[in-house]
Amino acid sequence: METRKLGNTDLDVSLICLGTMTWGEQNTEVEAFEQLDFATAQGVNFIDAAEMYPVPPRAETQGLTETYLGNWLARRGRRDDLVIASKVAGPGNGLSYLRRGPRLTREHIRQACEASLKRLQTDYIDLYQVHWPDRVANFFGKLGYQHKPDEHFTPIEETLGALDELVREGKIRHVGLSNETPWGTMEYLRLSRENEWPRPVSIQNPYNLLNRSFEVGLAEVAHREQVGLLAYSPLAFGMLSGKYLGDVWPEKGRLTLFERFSRYTGPRGMEATRAYVDLAKGHGLSPVQLALAYVNSRSFVTSNIIGATTMGQLRENLGSASIKLDDEVLESIEKLHQTYTYPCP
Repeated sequence: METRKLGNTDLDVSLICLGTMTWGEQNTEVEAFEQLDFATAQGVNFIDAAEMYPVPPRAETQGLTETYLGNWLARRGRRDDLVIASKVAGPGNGLSYLRRGPRLTREHIRQACEASLKRLQTDYIDLYQVHWPDRVANFFGKLGYQHKPDEHFTPIEETLGALDELVREGKIRHVGLSNETPWGTMEYLRLSRENEWPRPVSIQNPYNLLNRSFEVGLAEVAHREQVGLLAYSPLAFGMLSGKYLGDVWPEKGRLTLFERFSRYTGPRGMEATRAYVDLAKGHGLSPVQLALAYVNSRSFVTSNIIGATTMGQLRENLGSASIKLDDEVLESIEKLHQTYTYPCP
């Protein structure tokens, strides 16, 4: 398994990161253990979680994902071999049950981190990420930014200052961003420089063949500032596997089970998916291999976060790490991108 440097740190992380957001909802603890055992045996050393997981978020299941991961770490005794990432939730998204509505204040961040450490059964988190901004911004598929000059939000200065305290206390090693914008990323970098606070080392945003919007403003930031992309939804919630193109969707598929995951199911998304599926098959590749290998090939990507609900899916996803797309395939992808430019936000 290829590894890449996490920002400007001394940590090398696997090209494929194991995402965990299905554990506790679509996957049992036994299945989570099986995924972890197999993935780490294949060279994966990077595991990504969050305090709000599993998804869809519910009060009854909140924190189960970290609990499963913590139980596995305690039983396997491999904590020092792995890079563990988690996230603190921002406001909104129906999380009123979490700290009576999470914010990115000093108090909330400390409470969230300490609760995650307890569930993970560890003394430190390698990469602690701000899951989404406290302010109104374009994320989770939103387009058309509209400024609200009177908006009340937690200043980034308070958020990063709180993270600095946790780094100094040894509870987290590095800071990362998620669902952030170019302005937000540069503001974190400015404040870290001016105050000698932790510098963001990564940004976890969506990136896939149906949504390459990261390339517009953030790819340059990723390169010039060493804030590499941790790409999530590389299969667009499973759309790019092609399994949702028929009239009958898989019974246990995420898009079948949960209506909230509709970002990639519009007519244009379906049309583009069919084109990429046909391209893959025309070159002797599975649609999954094409989609994941493309993300793996991008120079601004530090790690590709895959998720799976079955072991068959996990094996195919991990197998993408050994696939190199040739120039003909890459050129064909760019031609399709000209036709289907950002079909899904």
